[in-house]
Amino acid sequence: MIEPEGLNPGIEPRDHDADPASCRPVRLLIVDDEDMMRNFLREVLNEEGYDIDLAASGDEAVKRLEQDHFDIVLTDIVMPGMDGLGVVAAARELPTDVDVIVMTGYASMETAVESMKLGAADYITKPFNIDQIRIIVANVVKERRLRRQAAEGEFYKELSRKDGLTELYNHRYFHQLLETEVSRAERYTRNVNLIMLDIDYFKQYNDAHGHPAGDMALRKLSHVLKRCVRACDYVARYGGEEFAIIVPEIDVASARGMAERIRRLVDETEFEGEEVMPLGRLTVSLGVAAFPINAASKEELVERADQALYAAKAASRNCVVVAETRHVN
Repeated sequence: MIEPEGLNPGIEPRDHDADPASCRPVRLLIVDDEDMMRNFLREVLNEEGYDIDLAASGDEAVKRLEQDHFDIVLTDIVMPGMDGLGVVAAARELPTDVDVIVMTGYASMETAVESMKLGAADYITKPFNIDQIRIIVANVVKERRLRRQAAEGEFYKELSRKDGLTELYNHRYFHQLLETEVSRAERYTRNVNLIMLDIDYFKQYNDAHGHPAGDMALRKLSHVLKRCVRACDYVARYGGEEFAIIVPEIDVASARGMAERIRRLVDETEFEGEEVMPLGRLTVSLGVAAFPINAASKEELVERADQALYAAKAASRNCVVVAETRHVN
């Protein structure tokens, strides 16, 4: 018998938000209209540590799936009423993650292929071979475990890239993205723009309303920023009340236009308690720089965009400043 990764195949780790030291049995629903066959399969698979339940028809199986959680369904193909293919199709429509293994007495591949097209995880042919039953079920359990590990890996990978408050990209991942985009722009002789943005007089807002209100304002601003950019742009929380937007593949004039749209939309958005601000509303200042027009490297691009931002803050605030074109000797 094959046991995935040296673990009892009937045991599956809990979800990532549960106690990682605990495990739960794999829940398996056996569906067959013959009592003898259901009991035979239960005896075979009970030895593997699965938590097993039984259904005498396809209709009963679907009702059980709608009311309870199962990891795997082992269903006969030929049954009165809803057959095994109907169970496969119905299981795919449910919001739960369940794998279906079909059992067929036909020697041809047509029924098996049909079930796989509908979404079955695997199939078992009759007459049964006990080892084959154990191996196929164990392999499906292993595939479920691998899928879960991959999903959790992607979940934690994505979590490590995001700022916890705003759900924008964080400072560290911003630098990785910018490095990639500058390298691509250099390789293909294209532009990449960087917009740096800072909330005007944000300390005054925090002092008046407290940091929880400031956090709410930062979250709302992050939603505004995401509405203003394209799918290929990257928005990051650079630090504190400062944000950065990587804008590839457009010229500086277009990047300035995007920055101006952001400034205007923030100006028009209502933030709770913004009447305490000097202009009576929450506003932002923005600096724009482009590679290679304003900078020769990723580091210089950040520096030039930051300089443009502080030039905007030194002027009237609530405005956009574009970095000056660099001079190449």
